[in-house]
Amino acid sequence: MSLPRIAIDAMGGDEGVRVMVSGAALARRRHDRFKFLLVGDEVRIKAALDNHPNLRGASEILHCDDVVAGDEKPTAALRRAKTTSMGLAINAVKTGDCGAAVSAGNTGALMAMSKLALRTMPGIDRPALAALMPSLGDNDVVMLDLGANTECDARNLVQFAIMGAAYSRIVTGKDAPRVRLLNIGTEDIKGTDSVQDAARALRAATGLAMSFEGFVEADKINRGEVDVVVTDGFSGNIALKAIEGSARFVTDLLRNAFTSSLRSKIGFLVSRPATELLRHHLDPNNHNGGVFLGLNGVIVKSHGSANTQGVANAVAVAARLLEESLTERITADLAELGTEKLRDKGSSAK
Repeated sequence: MSLPRIAIDAMGGDEGVRVMVSGAALARRRHDRFKFLLVGDEVRIKAALDNHPNLRGASEILHCDDVVAGDEKPTAALRRAKTTSMGLAINAVKTGDCGAAVSAGNTGALMAMSKLALRTMPGIDRPALAALMPSLGDNDVVMLDLGANTECDARNLVQFAIMGAAYSRIVTGKDAPRVRLLNIGTEDIKGTDSVQDAARALRAATGLAMSFEGFVEADKINRGEVDVVVTDGFSGNIALKAIEGSARFVTDLLRNAFTSSLRSKIGFLVSRPATELLRHHLDPNNHNGGVFLGLNGVIVKSHGSANTQGVANAVAVAARLLEESLTERITADLAELGTEKLRDKGSSAK
């Protein structure tokens, strides 16, 4: 089965062309149906392709030597949307030349450009950044929003829940993913007005392909008790960074402990299979690929520091969302109930 081409912003991320091209090549080796539009400096891309002949025949190069800087303000990047590798990759999705775009560049600029070029889907007020996080359960956890919207009302949170559930159904195969709102407690009386109103609307809703189970606290996100965690971008980004920092802390702590003495080093050799499994499970490259949900097109954000494996995973996320028709699923879910009915139920429950 062939898929629409995937546009790769080859200039984005900490290492740019080398890792973006090698990541696309690894994805291509795993799934030979992938085809690409590589956007960036043609000379550097061709040099990188010399090491990946499997990718060369499946790719076209769109030359561009203008790059969005990692610390560039989104407003400044928007003015150069027609000349930068990031902007041209997004535009390829807008024109239909590609089905999805992957970038490891500036997150704020990527969101701003994507929203301006692709617009939000009918029934969605704001797009949200969603990502997969490891858990002790049988599947990863979908969490959104992770920084695109620092302030959200109840209507936004309800829409995020619908989009997150549609994404979760694709990655978990569950017909009704367990959805919870991030809160400071699980009691019904806890939380801000927006969180409370969103919970009332979701409890009252019928026809949604999800199982709304109330609230979840931050320390339970990865316990395997929830499939979709919904929150505003401010809280979500803080929770994400705290979880990633804790994972690095644990791995560094174990490394220091196992190298502190000869006895510890022997203990490390004995327990190495378990520690390697832990390292693999916590490695963000193995869960790489944030998605801007709610746009008229598929845009995937890779970690700026992602390695080849991480970029390949981000490409695989983009391909799977194309394959499983994510935007069409979200549209169907919104139509099943209607955003106006959700707003009415949320307001009448106050």
